[in-house]
Amino acid sequence: MREMGLRPGGQEPAARIECRGGRRFAWLYRIDLAKPKLPMTLAKEAALDKAMAARQTCPQCRRRYHHVIPLRTLGSCLECHDGTPADPATYIAPPATHQLAA
Repeated sequence: MREMGLRPGGQEPAARIECRGGRRFAWLYRIDLAKPKLPMTLAKEAALDKAMAARQTCPQCRRRYHHVIPLRTLGSCLECHDGTPADPATYIAPPATHQLAA
């Protein structure tokens, strides 16, 4: 449905497909009852970026990485945790500060 730009739209699942063991499953929905996906708004995009920034920013050095920081296991990025040097390609450069005259 995602590739077709559709969403379930409140309908009940038509079926459930299970993988071996029954631990992993996926719900199946009827295409004829599906509705178009809602467009991404600037407010939604800003909210998602804010949420991801919280997961990608090291609480100690305040660098924002391209990946999620393992806060539950390490509590910080690898560089702050054990001194492993961070490759500059793995983190996002801080936004430029304005040098405008006051």
